[in-house]
Amino acid sequence: MKRREFIKASSYFCIYLSGGGSISYPFSFSPSKSTNLSRVEARYYEKLPDREIRCLLCPRYCHLGDKERGYCGVRENEGGTYYTLVYGKVCALNVDPIEKKPFFHFYPGTQAFSLATVGCNVNCKFCQNWQISQVRPEQVEAFDLPPEAVGLAAKNNNCLSIAYTYTEPVVFFEYMVDSALASKNYGIKNVVVTGGHINLKPLEELIKVVDAIKVDLKSFSESFYKEYVRGELKPVLEAIKLIHQRKKWLEIVYLVIPTLNDQELMIRQLCRWLLKETGPDVPLHFSRFHPMYLLKNLPPTPISTLEKLHSIAKEEGLRYVYIGNVPGHKAESTYCPFCGQMIIERVGYQIGRMELRQGRCRFCHSTIPGIWS
Repeated sequence: MKRREFIKASSYFCIYLSGGGSISYPFSFSPSKSTNLSRVEARYYEKLPDREIRCLLCPRYCHLGDKERGYCGVRENEGGTYYTLVYGKVCALNVDPIEKKPFFHFYPGTQAFSLATVGCNVNCKFCQNWQISQVRPEQVEAFDLPPEAVGLAAKNNNCLSIAYTYTEPVVFFEYMVDSALASKNYGIKNVVVTGGHINLKPLEELIKVVDAIKVDLKSFSESFYKEYVRGELKPVLEAIKLIHQRKKWLEIVYLVIPTLNDQELMIRQLCRWLLKETGPDVPLHFSRFHPMYLLKNLPPTPISTLEKLHSIAKEEGLRYVYIGNVPGHKAESTYCPFCGQMIIERVGYQIGRMELRQGRCRFCHSTIPGIWS
């Protein structure tokens, strides 16, 4: 990263942390600027001879010698013990509508206390938060916010939930799990916004302590994952299956990138896979791409393409299909699949009419899957 870009990125994300008057903290838990990296032992790794380790958190299985860091850049082997360097080291913090994550069937109209640390275990060429996901923790200013403070801060900011988001929460796994557990003392919900590039054993632990997971499915092509994500598709599909099998609330987002992952046959195959593995009721969001980071040579996704893929998903039997990043589009709203009536009106991140009564359509009384109250 060039010096000018680094300074710009750092100052931008410090706006989150200063709060700008919008974030409220209890006096005893006011976050302070972090002056060092954390040294909290990681939970998923194995020790090997000669002070080497193998990370077991994600499908990369990084094999590291002493003083080496994993691909994510935020976990380090020190003398044969593996440490997370970002435990409680928050680099982005904001209060967001839950619809921004996006979760459309999880307490609509509520606020999420959204946070992130530096780091990611993939490298998407189209990442919108690359300034904090693709850097080392030494490169971006962070603030100390221990797990026991997160739930109280969320409560003081009138947030129903905490969202682990912006970068890749898998890389701050220990901090996320401990914060989720601590926040239960305040009645706060927890949601995860992830690319799903995680091994099944840690995912099992995560599922037990959070309330909802949104998976960014980048494509239905292994070659796309290899070239544009620097990851693998298969582990993501396995993660989606496990989340659904454990009956944890799940939503899927698919960023539609012109010419790269918008082929109609691919989308039909994806929808058929989702129908088979997760059923017709898991919400699928087709999101509009805008050129950024390392993929600036393509135009924004045509709205007509999004509408075509939306139609394909409905034809294949998915009941709750949405179009994202197109404020005011009718496919932002939720419609009852049984009577066709609009039951949740959305314009951008704003909620209009709500025609749900105890999780049922007000018009035909059909049950609408989700977590509503």
